[in-house]
Amino acid sequence: MVRFGIIGTNFITERLLEDVKDYEDFQLTAVYSRTKERAEEFAERFGAEEVYVSVEEMAKSNKVDAVYIASPNSFHAQQAITVMEQGKHVLCEKPMASNAKEVEAMVEAAKKNEVLLMEAMKNTFLPNFQSIQTNIHKIGKVRRYVGSFCKYSSRYDAYKEGEVLNAFNPTFSNGSLMDLGVYCIYPMLLLFGAPKSIQAHAVKLETGVDGEGSIIFSYDDMEAVVMHSKISTSFCPSEIQGEYGSILIDNISDPEHVEIRFKDGSEQNITQSSASPSMYYEAAEFIKLITEGKKESAINSHHHSLTTIKIVEEARKQAGIVYPADQ
Repeated sequence: MVRFGIIGTNFITERLLEDVKDYEDFQLTAVYSRTKERAEEFAERFGAEEVYVSVEEMAKSNKVDAVYIASPNSFHAQQAITVMEQGKHVLCEKPMASNAKEVEAMVEAAKKNEVLLMEAMKNTFLPNFQSIQTNIHKIGKVRRYVGSFCKYSSRYDAYKEGEVLNAFNPTFSNGSLMDLGVYCIYPMLLLFGAPKSIQAHAVKLETGVDGEGSIIFSYDDMEAVVMHSKISTSFCPSEIQGEYGSILIDNISDPEHVEIRFKDGSEQNITQSSASPSMYYEAAEFIKLITEGKKESAINSHHHSLTTIKIVEEARKQAGIVYPADQ
């Protein structure tokens, strides 16, 4: 049994708690929110016994073994370091932090305090991503990876009316690449490693965040393309093109249907059914690592998180996207 505190009382946290509600090794014991009323309401709804309006105080609790962080991106680093310094393990939502300097500080704190730090990038643990890894040899030499996550944000209508919510506020290190594009980049790194170079472009909104963008990644014998957007929706699948055929992925962030279309016209459905909801798998990996006394995931490793954020930071630099956290 791992006793969790949570930072961030939003829909992402609600979904995690819903997805692990039948997982007996996960116990919610503490809730942090900026207001006591919100913390109490959330704690009562999900059965937590302690509420906090101070991250420092929750970090000292002897009823908390690990902390799940789902606050705005710009808060991740400081909050994670604060709780790790008190010996708590950290499962931190993607993206891990605002930039590479912050992620490096988080990794250093994890190693110094001998605790587990893992990025909550869910798609890399899902059965259908594992199916892609198992079956990718069937399409022959890979020549192109196309990762696409373009989804019109429910908050963009408010933005167009003049109300800038967190999703489009650079103060919180948000934007299309940070919120959606990372879902395409992280699995690309697991499959193909780091690229030799990147070329990035973006549509910059008036607030300074990117509304949408594209990145081309150069490898020795293939290329990759990532397309991301919060101001438009794409209905095209992501794709891995090989010399013998292509793997089509319906939803790169949460794949539900994966198939191979071979160049001879034949098809193979390689979809794997999920026994559990999607966010269950990252929590299960995290708890398993704690139980085994390990301090790093081999899948969502410190290296993969650092490489991802370095790519994201370079793409932002090329597109002229700068956050207060970068200063």
